[in-house]
Amino acid sequence: MCNQNDLKLKIPIFVFLFMNIHNFNIIIMRRLHLLQILIFLSLTAMMHVNMVNAQMPQRGGNQVAIIGWTDNTHYQIRNFDSDKKLIVQSVDIKTGKGVVITPEKSDREVFAQSLPSEISLNMTDVISPDKKSVVITKDNDLFFFTIGDKELKKLTNDKTPEVNTRFSPDGKKIAYTKSKDLYIYDLIASKETRLTFDASDKIYNGYCSWVYMEEILERSSHYAAFWWSPDGNKIAYLRTDETNVPVFTLNRLDEPDGVHGLIEATPYPKPGDPNPKVKMGIVDIATVKTTWVKTDDNVDQYIAWPFWTPDSKKLAIQVMNRLQNVLTIILADPSTGDYTQIYNENRKTWVEFHEDIYVMKNGTGFIIRSPGNDWENLYYYAWDGKMKAQLTNFNFRVTGIDRVDEDMKMVYFSATGTESTDSHAFSVGLDGKNPLQITKGDGTHVVSISPKGTYFIDTSGKVLKEIFKFEQPVFDPQKNSKPEFVKITTSDGLFSMPAIITYPVNFDSSKKYPVIFAIYGGPDFKNVSNRWQGNSPSWNSQNGIITFTVDHRGSGQFGEKGLDYLYRSLGKWEILDYEDAVKWLRAKPFVDSTRMGITGMSYGGYMTCLALTKGAGYWTHGVAGSPVTDWRLYDDVYTERYMDTPAGNPDGYKDGSVLTFVKNYKGKLYVTHGDMDDNVHLQNSIYFISRMEDDGKVFEFMLYPEGRHGWGGTKATHSRNEANNFWLRNFFGK
Repeated sequence: MCNQNDLKLKIPIFVFLFMNIHNFNIIIMRRLHLLQILIFLSLTAMMHVNMVNAQMPQRGGNQVAIIGWTDNTHYQIRNFDSDKKLIVQSVDIKTGKGVVITPEKSDREVFAQSLPSEISLNMTDVISPDKKSVVITKDNDLFFFTIGDKELKKLTNDKTPEVNTRFSPDGKKIAYTKSKDLYIYDLIASKETRLTFDASDKIYNGYCSWVYMEEILERSSHYAAFWWSPDGNKIAYLRTDETNVPVFTLNRLDEPDGVHGLIEATPYPKPGDPNPKVKMGIVDIATVKTTWVKTDDNVDQYIAWPFWTPDSKKLAIQVMNRLQNVLTIILADPSTGDYTQIYNENRKTWVEFHEDIYVMKNGTGFIIRSPGNDWENLYYYAWDGKMKAQLTNFNFRVTGIDRVDEDMKMVYFSATGTESTDSHAFSVGLDGKNPLQITKGDGTHVVSISPKGTYFIDTSGKVLKEIFKFEQPVFDPQKNSKPEFVKITTSDGLFSMPAIITYPVNFDSSKKYPVIFAIYGGPDFKNVSNRWQGNSPSWNSQNGIITFTVDHRGSGQFGEKGLDYLYRSLGKWEILDYEDAVKWLRAKPFVDSTRMGITGMSYGGYMTCLALTKGAGYWTHGVAGSPVTDWRLYDDVYTERYMDTPAGNPDGYKDGSVLTFVKNYKGKLYVTHGDMDDNVHLQNSIYFISRMEDDGKVFEFMLYPEGRHGWGGTKATHSRNEANNFWLRNFFGK
């Protein structure tokens, strides 16, 4: 379930990002810590009565900016020369002296200039680890090119396409899947070797199922489910058997598919359905022999996100039960398939796979980010399963590891800090001692670390030396919209929800304005961050509409304590918290409660439909894109994580269904859906439409032929224009 850019479920269609800013300066900042000097690109900020100053110009490709590092003591800045031409300088951090340099070309730019003129590089083409060679997919075959060559070398020659090409760590081999079996090609011996032999329309080796791609391995995997060992001698791969998974069919009816249409059938497990059976194999490249890790593939569980020990002697594998409340990491022997458990995590609600585990290069263990105390913190484990150190113990969220300096025994990471809408840079020793918040000041700090970890480029800091100062335009109420950061307390008094209210151009507090909630609303996704938005007014602002965005208790702003409210009750607390936000808005003299709109796509579409049914009386208008209308109709991995199965939680499924509340429907609703949506099936809207028609409700619906979970081109333009017309027609009678 995702937005019109076809992203993952957790991604909303509307995200509003802001930062409190008064000056924008590039500066040098010094902070003592292990005798290190830090350099920052600074957006110096001051909170001013919770107001977001939205007058700073956007920084594009023709603006002054820090763009990277030449080496550990020289940063690169894009600037203007005396003739006002853009140049790039490499600047010495200590002296501030810069020399003009030719910007280094990206890897793809280098190959684009090296390849024969008739060949272009596509995003699916892969570059070797040493950046000297590339494998190109062309006409369903693979071709190899090394810088300095004059023509491509053809590697494969058959009608079956090779997909998900991956170089071995030493760059001497590539692996890929073909007809959902796993292959390698030895680039030195010019030889292709097939590694697995039993793939079919329901059995895949090194190629994952739809539900694994969508909900577990992520869309960026492109269905790849194999992992090279560091020494390049073995490949771990997932074997998937979807024999028992129910198939969902989509019927392509648009003109390009002909007068008889075209059936598209995909195994798609819905809540309570049989899941794919999976097991992890480890194939030895030399012998083409697979050793199976001795998990029981008849057990209803998920297996994913493996990671190798640096010496390639062991493979760690994450295993999660069907209820998704227990996660274990097992350490397997590639020669026998035997394993031991080295990590266990469980919660009364749900757990999630760890996608960003850092494996120590020195072989001492790994660092994992886990919500051990209801907030995600960092833990350092040895390969025998013993915790070497708890690195952080914050009552706020650690959001990611930026760098581990194993020589200096330091970890650099990002975290929100005490204000959940902020983002800061931190460091801590590998022994868990001397934690330090590096960045200061409200807002979102995006830190870039120098190659050796000595210096940083940041987006906030205390000015020690001004290098460049941007001219800041004066706020013009006729051209600029004004956003304001606020907090709204939930009616039970337990949570203070962050929100952004963005006023229209030429806002007049003595007038009454319509409001549009721009939301997503899914579990653990924040819409509100304290970050710069820009000063260009949105369509809403230009047309006299207030835009409102708020994060409920289950958005992740409040850690696991907030998220846990959503367990077995999707749709309940989101709507209750949003209703509290409506009450807050109604108390404002400039808000017209008879024109209270809401819009979103995917989970946001679900929220919109629910707002005008379960939440009827609070919202008056809505535009819902590709909505889930009943959780029985979505995939089981995502849904069961929060809701259990329909048999295990019948009341939760009933209370979370839009269909349950059709009789409550009030206002005017406009729904859109693509007929080929393979994620949130059109079935969701069909169920809803049928119930609405049976109950005599008046609403609008627009179908987009060939539309998946989002669409582009002329249909995207049509969709956007029709939504805008809906608001103009219903809010202003235009």
